[in-house]
Amino acid sequence: MSDTRKQNTFFGGAAILAVGIVLVKIISAVYKMPLINILGSGYTDFTNAFNVFNILLTISTAGIPVAMSKMISAANAESRPNQVRKIFRVTFLFFLALGLICSLAMFFGADAFAALMGNPKAALSMRMLAPSVALVAGLAAFRGYAQGHRRMTPSSVSQIIEALFKLIVGLSLAMLLIHKGYDESTAAAGAIVGVTVSELAAFLYMAWEHHRSSRLDSAAGDDQPASSGQILKVCLALAIPITLTSSATSIITTVDASLVMHQLQNAVGLSLDAARGLYSNYSGVQTVYQIPASLMVAITASVIPAVTVYFAQGNKEGAARVVGSALKTAAIFAFPSGVGMIVLGKPIVQLLFPALDAEIAGTILSILGAANIFVCLMLVCNSVLQAHGVLNLPIVTMVIGGVIMIIFDFFVVAIAEINIFGSPIGTCIGYGITCCLDLLLVKKIVPGCPSFVRVFGKTFFASAIMGAGAWAGYGLLFKFTGSNTIALILAIGFAVVVYFALILLLRAINRDDLSLMPKGDKIGKLLRIK
Repeated sequence: MSDTRKQNTFFGGAAILAVGIVLVKIISAVYKMPLINILGSGYTDFTNAFNVFNILLTISTAGIPVAMSKMISAANAESRPNQVRKIFRVTFLFFLALGLICSLAMFFGADAFAALMGNPKAALSMRMLAPSVALVAGLAAFRGYAQGHRRMTPSSVSQIIEALFKLIVGLSLAMLLIHKGYDESTAAAGAIVGVTVSELAAFLYMAWEHHRSSRLDSAAGDDQPASSGQILKVCLALAIPITLTSSATSIITTVDASLVMHQLQNAVGLSLDAARGLYSNYSGVQTVYQIPASLMVAITASVIPAVTVYFAQGNKEGAARVVGSALKTAAIFAFPSGVGMIVLGKPIVQLLFPALDAEIAGTILSILGAANIFVCLMLVCNSVLQAHGVLNLPIVTMVIGGVIMIIFDFFVVAIAEINIFGSPIGTCIGYGITCCLDLLLVKKIVPGCPSFVRVFGKTFFASAIMGAGAWAGYGLLFKFTGSNTIALILAIGFAVVVYFALILLLRAINRDDLSLMPKGDKIGKLLRIK
């Protein structure tokens, strides 16, 4: 295969994965928004179970697809079919066994984990979620095998299957249990059952896909495969750094959630049910806050291969140009979405989450609007650093920001007058510090990196004007219509028009920047952007 064809295949595969992930995030948002309204304070049980699940899942699966895909790609390049088959067999069995151990730990240790989270009512949800750890471990191995053969579609399809089953089964069970008169904790466990069913459905699909496709890859070979120990050693060497990176995020998030729940009860003096209800406002609005970050997947999927190619060619100018375009494109989405949350937090909560306290949740969403900007830029910075071979420093900056966030939350959430609001403020400060450190690293590591004032200045100005227009527009429209829904929709529509008009007038984006977006070239031609 020629270099051009390889590059196109790589970019195409990355695009398929990116589109699949974005679709999954959209379906997940559609799933979580009504779920929050159904469960109420039970959504805290749901999120607490997921916090523990994510740590165990990271231990047993993080890095498997990347490690396996690299090993299988290398074996295919050397025409070693026996090595390919043994890589899959050894890694699949090892990580499935590790996933099973973590599943058993979560099931039998559910009461202890729930107590550590400061929420004993989350134990049932944890037990219902436990089988998913082993299922996802097997899924990760299947996905790694497919990606190693440059088949990205099965991974994307399996993720969409997960999301759809979670949406249909999880919501249906939660609504049924509430209708039957069960309490919110039991309904949360029902929603969790939908997650386990979704993982089983995705696992069965990938097992079928593997059986079908492996026959196409079953060419006979006379190569002598490496020993099981050697294969496992190489796989772990590749997977462990990725696991450590992912673990840092999961552990920090879980420790922070546990700390907040304990401080609300022990320092502020709230009952368990009051703390669960208060925390559900915070965990609920995170569904909206996390949506813009999911759009960064499409950008990072394009940035890493693009920068890697330029870097390998020694083309520093090309690499710097892509980095500038990536940061600018991220800002095009991050700044207006963050500003929109800041100025319209309460109306958004009133529209999407009638079960939440709009005063509390709206204020939290407004605070998280600033954190949203930091998170989006941080994700793109991390992809740039990874493309330059800098893997450990992003972990360090994330840990620094996370530790500061935890320390801040420990002291501030304990202040009765601030309580739950201390958590989103700490999130904003922690991610803000991490983002700033990452931007400094990018500036230092990328030769010829453009000025951040030039990259962000016009977009920031356009977003500020848009935010002022959205705030004033909503206020006037609500005064005349008396309807939050009408006023919010019209205000957002007006803000979008103002924002993109300013982006075009200020020439804040060019054709190179758009090339990192799906269908970016066509959009550039349509809008006559040079």
